Amino acid sequence: MGGCYRHGENSALKSKQPHSFYYGWVMLLTVSFTEMISWGILYYSFTVFLRPMQASLGWSTAQLTGAFSLALLCSAGAAVPIGRWLDRHGARFLMTLGSCAASLLVLAWAEVENLSLFYLIWFGIGIVMAAVLYDPAFAIVATWFRRQRARALTVLTFIAGFASVIFVPLAQLLVQLQGWRTALITLTLLLALITIPLHALVLRRRPADLGLAPDGLAASTSASTPHVSTHQEQSISTQDALKGSTFWWITIAFALTMAAAGTIPVHLVPYLIDRGYSASFAAGAVGLIGIMALPGRLIFTLLGERISRRLITALLFLLQTISLPVLLLIPNITGVFCFVVLFGAGFGAITPARAALIADYYGPENYASINSIIGLFFTGARAIAPFGAGIIYDLLGTYPPIFWLLTALSLLAVGAILLVDHN
Repeated sequence: MGGCYRHGENSALKSKQPHSFYYGWVMLLTVSFTEMISWGILYYSFTVFLRPMQASLGWSTAQLTGAFSLALLCSAGAAVPIGRWLDRHGARFLMTLGSCAASLLVLAWAEVENLSLFYLIWFGIGIVMAAVLYDPAFAIVATWFRRQRARALTVLTFIAGFASVIFVPLAQLLVQLQGWRTALITLTLLLALITIPLHALVLRRRPADLGLAPDGLAASTSASTPHVSTHQEQSISTQDALKGSTFWWITIAFALTMAAAGTIPVHLVPYLIDRGYSASFAAGAVGLIGIMALPGRLIFTLLGERISRRLITALLFLLQTISLPVLLLIPNITGVFCFVVLFGAGFGAITPARAALIADYYGPENYASINSIIGLFFTGARAIAPFGAGIIYDLLGTYPPIFWLLTALSLLAVGAILLVDHN
């Protein structure tokens, strides 16, 4: 009897350990790769097409950035119903359909001649942004990981962080070699041939569908011994979240910092061209921001296990705040390089910080819905700020007043994140 008991005990202990192969990591690596491609084509490459489209079609900076801002506003508006869909049905169908639509819309962009049609195309791109960019990927992480969530977020945002590094210079090279219309067709092929099959074939809704609990434990073990298994989290309802001041300070902080972080990728290339730098140098600077964002994400994840994520987020927001005066006050390549280092480090923290803070404060069950409401303001700021910057630029013909305004907004974001309840 004693031998049987020990054998049963050993079997139980083995079952409490994570499986050596956990499908969640396969999904994570897949969606990290598709995020890099989707962000690179649908978001970061836009800045490269500003000047060529102006020269070809005669549209102003405000008219072009207005379409981009419209897309981001549509993305913000679509985030709430998409968040509810994700909580109920998962990401597979949504991301597959979104990638199909995104490919068709980028192809339509390549053929555009009419400004109204251009805005209609970007209206559609905005909807698919909500379906294929970070929010559904974060919902996957919140569903499939608990104890290893910080590591999973690091992997996701680290790989996806190469979007600007790869696709801004790539888009610039394609424009130089093929012209802007053919360049968009080439990018369409990349988007369609890679993201559609990967989303359709690899993604799954939840670990329970494979007989697992989050982090790869056996589902039966999770149910019978929760204290050993998956680091159970309390999940807060959407209604209760909205009643707390923490929710609103997080929302304000990330909306303010995104006003700057969303404007710079759109306007940095034309700003540097106005300063006398070549288009290739300017595109390379935007791409380098993506490289410098990676250390910021690693620092946030590593230190966030030892120091309050709220304080780490405030520090990295402050780096973004400092970077803009550096760009404005040091008028040479050294100033550009220092800006890229500082801004990239701060910029890199925004995405994992938002995902981690929301998951930590509110848990996984209603994560997508709560995140989508914060995303409504977050993405709204990212939409309005570049368009507003385009209008101011068309009025003043210069960028420095715009960048000083963004500095002030970034500083306010630091103050707002410090007011988040740290208990």
